[in-house]
Amino acid sequence: MMNRRAFIGSVTATVLLNRLGSFARNHSLKTIGMQLYTVRRQLEKDFEGTLAKVAALGYKEVEFAGYFHHKPPEVKSILDRHGLKAPSTHIVMADLRNKLSQVLEDSHALGHEYIVLPWIDEKDRRPLDNWKRIAEFMNQTAEKVHQSGFQFAYHNHNFEFENMDGKMPYDVLQENTDRKLVKFEMDLYWITRGHQDPLKYFDKYPGRFPLVHVKDMDKNSENFTEVGRGRIDFKRVFAQADKGGIKHYFVEQDETPGSPFDSLKISYDNLSKLQF
Repeated sequence: MMNRRAFIGSVTATVLLNRLGSFARNHSLKTIGMQLYTVRRQLEKDFEGTLAKVAALGYKEVEFAGYFHHKPPEVKSILDRHGLKAPSTHIVMADLRNKLSQVLEDSHALGHEYIVLPWIDEKDRRPLDNWKRIAEFMNQTAEKVHQSGFQFAYHNHNFEFENMDGKMPYDVLQENTDRKLVKFEMDLYWITRGHQDPLKYFDKYPGRFPLVHVKDMDKNSENFTEVGRGRIDFKRVFAQADKGGIKHYFVEQDETPGSPFDSLKISYDNLSKLQF
């Protein structure tokens, strides 16, 4: 018969093993979103039909890059009909400067949480000091965005990782923006094309990356490809999601070899099976 001490030891060991097992257990993405730029041509022709197809593939969240002349109440009704949420939208700098009140009103109507600046015009990227002025614009805009209940963020390409006078613009933005007001949407394709490691930025600026673009790079070129078919190690990145602060994952493929819906299905299926 097992004595009391042996029994307690056995129970303790079992509990410990169970806890260790839970820590070791792989995680997967519960919700997969997509950036609607991938299907921009289809949205122009059939707005609701395109969103319906996106939802049918399994995507639960979408990120807008324009509403294609549809009013926010209409867009919100379409999203609701197809079980989609739109936590984020891309808004160009000119509209942030000149139409911010309208942007905020539309964002409330559509249930957005994040307002993302997606691009810096080439004429504004030099000299390096321009990036400090851009950072100040981000701070000022983000303050207004925050007061209205939203989070401001910036989406990168690869030009932010060019060495300029011993400094990269991406670091200038990180260092000169309010970490509470200004977050970042890390595009995993473009940061890779910029020859940088996402985890280096998670370590350096933890918690600043609530959004990521899940976009893959062909193994033999710098072309876009379906998620899981290229060279980017998403498992490695997603394993550090807590450190980076990732909350939303948006698949994007700027160009596809055939139907974007075929590519989106491949990306969705591969991401659904990914354990990290």
